[in-house]
Amino acid sequence: MAKFGYARVSSVGQSLDVQREKLRDCDKMFEEKRSGTTDARPQLKQCLNYVREGDQLIVTRIDRLARSTLHLCQIAETLRNKGVDLVVLDQNIDTSDGTGRLLFNMLGAIGQFETEIRAERQMDGIKKAKDRGVQFGKRPALTNDQIVELRDKRASGTLIKDLMAEYSLSKATIYRYLTKNEG
Repeated sequence: MAKFGYARVSSVGQSLDVQREKLRDCDKMFEEKRSGTTDARPQLKQCLNYVREGDQLIVTRIDRLARSTLHLCQIAETLRNKGVDLVVLDQNIDTSDGTGRLLFNMLGAIGQFETEIRAERQMDGIKKAKDRGVQFGKRPALTNDQIVELRDKRASGTLIKDLMAEYSLSKATIYRYLTKNEG
């Protein structure tokens, strides 16, 4: 029986060191810095293809593996079909027995619920900020006076490529300023 570790953090700025330390006894490690909400996780796919019957896949926390119950269940089914047990260290889960499988499914559902609640709070916060007049997104590249100037120059025959160079803007942005709120 071989032990394989899977460690994941969501962003490049985060460190895998804590997970590496907890998974130090694994025979092989798979690591990546990608969101758990995406399927584009090549190291996880490689890990799931690599493990064989009788092996253990070990993670530090269930949310390192997946963020949705559906994806978690898909991974668990893949492991079950291959005869691979899942061990989650921090939650003391081992799917080699019925109690471990039950706990795994319950914690997976709770994890998805937490993700959904967090997203709802975030949307509420964004709505409240917008109601207070907070602007989201990139700030406009030109002031209103510069937009008027740009339109006047174009109306007098200045070429788009010359406007692009003068204002350091892309062709699409120039056209957006020329057509935005006209009339």
